Amino acid sequence: MIPKIIQGGSFSDHRGTVSYVNDFSFKDIERFYIITNSEEHPLRAWQGHKIDAKNFYCLSGSFRIHYVKIDNWENPSKDVTIETVILTTSESKILHIPAGYANAIESLEPNSKLLSFSTLPLDQVKEDDVRLDAEYWEVHD
Repeated sequence: MIPKIIQGGSFSDHRGTVSYVNDFSFKDIERFYIITNSEEHPLRAWQGHKIDAKNFYCLSGSFRIHYVKIDNWENPSKDVTIETVILTTSESKILHIPAGYANAIESLEPNSKLLSFSTLPLDQVKEDDVRLDAEYWEVHD
């Protein structure tokens, strides 16, 4: 499986706006959390997942999500292509990153909030989570 965008939309009228991503399935979702990066450290970098898939939705502000396919969990290649997707509050879409990837989350505005849905139960995270140094792969604008 490869990363993909699950496109949603929004509807507005005199009552306000409803944003949605109707093609997103909660079937395998075990938990969720909300990420707000500090202004001093807008990049939360390089966390890999061997079996956990991640799904990101921007609640407010905007984020740049970087991701790479991991070729070797013991010694990942530094010669990989870094893919990047921008998620904003004005667009209703989810970025799905399957297992086997590492990601770095970069907030682009103060007080941005990112909703993350995970497929792995919390009691299994320790065996799955691989953290790499923030400078392991250099991200560019």
